[in-house]
Amino acid sequence: MKLEQIYTGCIAQAAYYLESNGKVAIFDPLREVQPYIDKATKDNATIKYIFETHFHADFVSGHIDLAQKTGAKIVYGPTAQPNFEAIIATDGQEFKVGNYTIRAIHTPGHTLESTCYLLINENNEMHGIITGDTLFIGDVGRPDLAQALTEELTQEMLASHLYDSLRNKIMPLPDDIIVYPSHGAGSACGKNMSKETTDTLGNQKKTNYALRANMTKEEFTAELLDGLGAPPAYFPQNVMLNIQGYDSLDTVMNKGLTALNPQEFKNMAETSVAIILDVRTEIDFAAQHIPGSIFIGLNGGFAPWVGALIRDVKQPLLLVTPEGKESEAITRLARVGFDNTLGYLNGGIAVWTTVGYETDNVRSITPEVFAENYAKHKITVVDSRKPSEYNNGHILDALNIPLDFVNEQLAEVPKEEDFYIHCAGGYRSVIMASILKGRGYHNMINVEKGFGGIKNTAVKTTLNTVEPA
Repeated sequence: MKLEQIYTGCIAQAAYYLESNGKVAIFDPLREVQPYIDKATKDNATIKYIFETHFHADFVSGHIDLAQKTGAKIVYGPTAQPNFEAIIATDGQEFKVGNYTIRAIHTPGHTLESTCYLLINENNEMHGIITGDTLFIGDVGRPDLAQALTEELTQEMLASHLYDSLRNKIMPLPDDIIVYPSHGAGSACGKNMSKETTDTLGNQKKTNYALRANMTKEEFTAELLDGLGAPPAYFPQNVMLNIQGYDSLDTVMNKGLTALNPQEFKNMAETSVAIILDVRTEIDFAAQHIPGSIFIGLNGGFAPWVGALIRDVKQPLLLVTPEGKESEAITRLARVGFDNTLGYLNGGIAVWTTVGYETDNVRSITPEVFAENYAKHKITVVDSRKPSEYNNGHILDALNIPLDFVNEQLAEVPKEEDFYIHCAGGYRSVIMASILKGRGYHNMINVEKGFGGIKNTAVKTTLNTVEPA
């Protein structure tokens, strides 16, 4: 038997490949399915089942494409009602994959159809459990994402279901089984996930707040809901794509990989409602970019930030990429449902400048120059990090306008005088600068390396200054 966790850091997502005696099961596959097919071919095996733990909100699953290409059966848990052919398992139903048995355990709470899959070996021993978004390492799934599907649901009702699922279905299992969750640290599907991506159930009972012994349902609900921020705007749209179906990734790629010369690119940008999305590094974008373009670099949390800041997955996109990164960009966009890439600038920004088209830049300075200016003048600073990061240490008197909420807090952005903008390391502040430029703000100065660089200077922060009690 082979069980492999396939972890994708950009969206903090784990898919699983299980092979036994020439048969394969895939759990929660990513949108690009060829790697799973290649693994099965290498193992001289056949993909028999595609198990889905729930209708995912944070990414578009590859279940439909994989089923069409391999003939494998898609399996969901009880109450799921997809718009395509699938096996809807009953609670406790078992499936054979070679010498292994997969038992569906219905665990509503994160969503109503959420289902875990217990892995039982040829000796009838429980080896592990694939928990989807029901149980993470250090956390459990947030109970507010399924509310968009029906007005009757409340997050308190789902939290109540999740409490019962954990205590009645998961916690009675043997302590030595391995927990295999669908997400790790960085995912918006929970709030306190560990950087570890597997653990024993017994250790989770000791360390996970949600599995605390003698915890009442009221205590569980209060702790689970405390500190939950609003989910990213693209989540409900991804849920519907996973329920209703979507275009083949092959179709999406063929359309997106349309090479456009500068004139074609410029004409399309001017005559369509497409957003120019620049996915190069923050340094390259700050130095030179097409006016009006938005920066979200491939080298950071690319797909989640696209989903958070570009609110409609149907939004047409035109790409400016590093050479050779066109396919990667389109694939990573498709992972979160952004399938409407119209093409990319063939030759990148270099060819754009060669033909003499206008460019813009983001004024940027080093932390050391910022420290000199801070010491000499009274300046306005905008901190684009999350409130939790800000509260853990910030420049004195800095305004906290998190990147996630820049559109909602636009009125707080200084309109007249120059202001300085920073994040933790320089990535998010350039994203925010590009958005502000698109809104007509050109009076910002980006601080390279962000707070990580600033705190090593003489600038007064809450890390090196004791504030009055």
